[in-house]
Amino acid sequence: MARHSVPRSLRRPAARRALIALASAGAALAAGASAAHAETAAPLVDVPPLRSADIGDINPQSGVNALATSVGYATGTIAGLKPNPLAGTGTDPLNNGIGTTIADFKPLNTLALTAPIAQAPSFGAVPVVGQALGLLTPKG
Repeated sequence: MARHSVPRSLRRPAARRALIALASAGAALAAGASAAHAETAAPLVDVPPLRSADIGDINPQSGVNALATSVGYATGTIAGLKPNPLAGTGTDPLNNGIGTTIADFKPLNTLALTAPIAQAPSFGAVPVVGQALGLLTPKG
């Protein structure tokens, strides 16, 4: 904004400083009031004291089983999802590729890398990802 187009009331630095000081004082007052209110407020919920657990009370095998089962069910649903929802459309970003030929070597193309993902019907069909998800899904 050009200097001549600034309203006259904002050209005065003393008025601007006074407004900044007033806003800062108001913010400090509000912060102090909220802190004082927080100290005097009663707790919303009474939480019973926690008891310490002995290592004899914990069964590590049940925790591992629960974790393996829940991870398996989560990855099972992921394995059925389509990795490229835009496959077969005109706006498929993985259907683009570039290639080059260097000297008399075999031509290199990026479609060899993107084709398994672009054309896979599910994550379970992607070569490495499908094998990893197969290890995590529950059998039976």
